Amino acid sequence: MMTTVFSDSSVPDEQRRDLLYRGEVFVYSAAPAATALVTFARELIADAFGALDPETAQFEMDVEDFAKLLAELKPRFIHHPRCKELLPSVMEERGCDPSATYFDVPRLRTSTSHDYLVSGISYAFHPHRDCWYSAPFCQVNWWIPVYGVVPENVMAFHPRYFDEPVANGSARYDYAEWNRVNRLSAAQHVRSDPREQPRPEQSIELEPQVRVVPEPGGVLMFSGAQLHSTVPNTSGRTRFSIDFRTVHLDDVRGHRGAPNVDAACTGTTLRDFVRCNDLSGMPDELAVDYEKRALV
Repeated sequence: MMTTVFSDSSVPDEQRRDLLYRGEVFVYSAAPAATALVTFARELIADAFGALDPETAQFEMDVEDFAKLLAELKPRFIHHPRCKELLPSVMEERGCDPSATYFDVPRLRTSTSHDYLVSGISYAFHPHRDCWYSAPFCQVNWWIPVYGVVPENVMAFHPRYFDEPVANGSARYDYAEWNRVNRLSAAQHVRSDPREQPRPEQSIELEPQVRVVPEPGGVLMFSGAQLHSTVPNTSGRTRFSIDFRTVHLDDVRGHRGAPNVDAACTGTTLRDFVRCNDLSGMPDELAVDYEKRALV
């Protein structure tokens, strides 16, 4: 299929979600709320790395020390109360209804250069859909660079496969089991990562692909059903980025979203989402409904 990238589009959120569910991609220039989130992330990063330049520190640190630093930095960012204050503003800035939009925790991601650290705490993602990991098909992914990025250290979309099935291991993935056994062990895997994660079980044609290069604080939005991957970083700089995910309550209730062409996982991530305006959790009956449907 053909993927269209909408730049600084003014379409309302409902129309945008419909386009995202059809495989389109949106990118927005940096604006005050997203810039504030990036500024906060930079403060935490600078505090963690001290006198070292975070983008080149990998060339001055043993990989085990680098992984240990990230194992302390990333949870600090994820669970910092300031993030829950800033994220709703980022979504409102992009036209989302705070009373109906739910979000999960923001993650600080890293992609090191030249295979320095590609497992565990700095996992380099193979081609995948988030929907292989029990994400709902109405999930929208948000991706924001913290520092400048280039085509050699961003992510790639593989639009041919948006509506084409890919043989994959999602049938062996259960979200509750992943949380119970695997999530907390990420920092232990420095040289390799033995945790089984859904991945293609057939040859994937990586070309043609789409790479989008937003400015720091720019926002990239795409469907969780998009097949995407981490570009092998050859830039000479570690990439830092923020990502989080949103769902709209009406779409969750109505089971509206992108088509399921190949996901067979069980469980649901819906309990991870909280509402923008009051941080209340997703109604549990909706999560139960999705869990039951996943078993059918």
